[in-house]
Amino acid sequence: MAMAMALATATGTVESVSSRWSMASLRSALPSTPDRCTVSASSSSSPCGQRSLRLSVSLNQSLHKPQFGSFTGLSPLNPLLSLGLSEYTSFEHNFTIIDNGGRILAMRHGRKVPKLNRPPDQRKALLRGLTTQLLKHGRIKTTRARASAMRKYVDKMITLAKNGTLHKRRQALGFIYEKQIVHALFAEVPDRYGERNGGYTRIIRTLPRRGDNAPMAYIELV
Repeated sequence: MAMAMALATATGTVESVSSRWSMASLRSALPSTPDRCTVSASSSSSPCGQRSLRLSVSLNQSLHKPQFGSFTGLSPLNPLLSLGLSEYTSFEHNFTIIDNGGRILAMRHGRKVPKLNRPPDQRKALLRGLTTQLLKHGRIKTTRARASAMRKYVDKMITLAKNGTLHKRRQALGFIYEKQIVHALFAEVPDRYGERNGGYTRIIRTLPRRGDNAPMAYIELV
């Protein structure tokens, strides 16, 4: 008897709740539909309030426009147009172009730089050290690649010394490591290479290096 009363009480509670929260009360509690609603062509005779219909709601003109347009296909011809961005026709508009008059080339034609298997800072330090040693001793032995790479720097230092001005001396001091070599270079170069226009060094090939068989050479001042 107690079990039957409990079931009846529970059934009555469920029925009262279901009658209290009916679909009609929920639909009346919902906010009103927007200003305009257009129904698809298959259900043009049905009212706009039914939930079974497919509605496409067009918002007021005062609201913001949607950021993305309708998808027109799996691979549209212009993705920017499919997003509703009619004023942009290419992705170049997404980047700021700064034109300072420079030219960007894809290939380095005629701009070969001996890398010497080193990054730029280490390569510059190596060439500065080799130039300093050559101006100090007059003749050094190194690889052919390094000798060919340092040749133009040695010629440049001698050209600066032939000029002999204070500005050129400071430029040489910024490249050569030892200060005494710079002062000796500026003192001896005008008498030694005064009438010589270029070609201040000579490269003499020698036997390969033992161990890695690297091609070696002597580089000396003329």
